[in-house]
Amino acid sequence: MSNKKERIGRYIKSSLVGGESYNIYIPQPLPPKPDIDMNQLYPLLDEANTALGRLEGISIILPDPSLFLYMYVRKEAVLSSQIEGTQSSLSDLLLFENGESPNVPIGDVSEVSSYVSAMNYGLERLKSFPLSLRLIKEIHEKLMSNSRGSNKQPGEFRASQNWIGGSRPGNAMFVPPSPEHLMECLDNFEKFLHDDKVRFPILIRAALAHVQFETIHPFLDGNGRLGRLLITFILCANGILKEPLLYLSLYFKTHREEYYRQLQSVRLTGDWEAWLKFFLIGVVDTANQAIATAQTIISLFKRDLVSIEKSDRSTSSASMVYRHLQKNPITNSSSIKKDCNISLPTTLRTLAILQSLNIVKEITGKDRHRVYAYQEYLDILSKGTGVPFNGRL
Repeated sequence: MSNKKERIGRYIKSSLVGGESYNIYIPQPLPPKPDIDMNQLYPLLDEANTALGRLEGISIILPDPSLFLYMYVRKEAVLSSQIEGTQSSLSDLLLFENGESPNVPIGDVSEVSSYVSAMNYGLERLKSFPLSLRLIKEIHEKLMSNSRGSNKQPGEFRASQNWIGGSRPGNAMFVPPSPEHLMECLDNFEKFLHDDKVRFPILIRAALAHVQFETIHPFLDGNGRLGRLLITFILCANGILKEPLLYLSLYFKTHREEYYRQLQSVRLTGDWEAWLKFFLIGVVDTANQAIATAQTIISLFKRDLVSIEKSDRSTSSASMVYRHLQKNPITNSSSIKKDCNISLPTTLRTLAILQSLNIVKEITGKDRHRVYAYQEYLDILSKGTGVPFNGRL
């Protein structure tokens, strides 16, 4: 399509104190004009919708869908934060949430924990409040509520220039809208989110909104993470997902260079179709991986429950502690005692039984303040994060 260039935004020349000039980019409002060529996208769109339907279906047969969601949300938080350079693993996050010391700087893991809080906050607010600039600011405040983000104006659109790549705007790969043009871009963005006249399928709308948000880059920090959260928020707010089960960060991390290349290509060439193909392939891959993970978890839980029931040392407390481990794959005796309402001697005896069945593993090597891991479950959950759980603190 030769007229894709009409979709490219405009450049405005600006300069720093001292005279160095640079070009800021103002994107065209959504939806793209000329219209998206949907004919080349419909086969992939059908495949993506089918994969999402299967994902919704697998969630129904899970023994505890909320448990899968609880862990899947945390895996997404780890992956999305890793794209931005944090080193936290899933086991680090779970250790942190259990009051234990993680293996990485506390700033990294608290950043991931804030991502979980922001996600949960946004999903809860969407039940009674529309996806809007106001809500985006609220979610950003939650996202940045840690020591490293507290000086980056949490919950406030930026009042200074930012840039992507390079050491300053003058040598940057890309310079988003300046503060004086920011609200114009954001107002257009919000209108697109609520424009009922835009007849795009919701998956297409989410894909367009993600690029536009990343291009506007409205905050001093956290734009990448929040932009990825927006995809799930849009799908949930519009009823495409009943539960927030689709997260694309693993796909974006695996194909990181192509992900960034596609974002920049839209700005340089107006080729939205190439980005939409990349996005829809990601939806298919991610949904299929989530289905496979859920099936593997179901099989593991069934197998280990049978092992417990067939053991000549099986007790009612063993089943209770095992259910606790499904919710808390890294835990300690105090947490088990409290959650299962059993005595400490019973807790320790039960853990010994589960250790003898190779279900749980003690990971500190200490005599006191011991920590236990449901390692095989953690291995499944950690797949793709690049940081496998090594079974040792």
